[in-house]
Amino acid sequence: MSPTAPSLARTYSDREYSDPWEKVLDYRRVREYAADHPKHGRTRVGNALDLPPSRVRGWLNGGMPDPVRGVQTAIDHGWIDPDPDGDVAAALVELLAHVLAGGSITSRTFVPAVTTGRRVGLEEVRDAFERVGVETVVRRADDENRATEVIPTADGSVLGRCLVTMGAPAGEKIALDSFPSIVWEVPRAVRESFARIYVDHRGTGYSEKQTMAIQEERSAEYLEGLRGLLADVTGQPVTAGGRQVTISAAAVRELGAA
Repeated sequence: MSPTAPSLARTYSDREYSDPWEKVLDYRRVREYAADHPKHGRTRVGNALDLPPSRVRGWLNGGMPDPVRGVQTAIDHGWIDPDPDGDVAAALVELLAHVLAGGSITSRTFVPAVTTGRRVGLEEVRDAFERVGVETVVRRADDENRATEVIPTADGSVLGRCLVTMGAPAGEKIALDSFPSIVWEVPRAVRESFARIYVDHRGTGYSEKQTMAIQEERSAEYLEGLRGLLADVTGQPVTAGGRQVTISAAAVRELGAA
């Protein structure tokens, strides 16, 4: 699904609220009440809204909870509930492909990172981030022993949380159970782009044939979803078995991935 304000808020942990989205709603109630009653102090506001005055005080004095700040940042970028047929949704889905196939999101900071490769160049990865509205920095470009990574310079944690709500894992990718459903909510051209990006990152060719394979330590359900996507966008045979998705030579030609 596309990022929503509630799903984004719930990627945060909170000591006071079991559901961080409720904190966002309470914050908004406090700010709206204070705007209508500018002379009321924390006690009167708290009593009126059935909230502890100690909690209200910080919000009246300019404090903003992390879930609120995250939701507002995402709204400012247009990441919340984007038009499925629009450019923002397309850019998010294509960045999701880069992260799923060639990147990661840390479970501690939620900042996404994408590695470059033989078929995925540095400029392509940087452009994928820039299309969603964030600038990037390159890490380890001169280290021959480690992969070059591209990460956002600002708002990366919020972007990563949005990608998690879309189906990306935070932490170990092996824990990902299902293929992201949002891929089926966007136009066919975006699905085709997602498929090409994924294969460019993960596809392995053979010297004696045009068939390609993708090895993934993920659930059978995830692999079947990936197989279904590749078969759908190519109209050619793609199979899944064990920990591998096999892309027929005809499908490889359709993807232009040979």
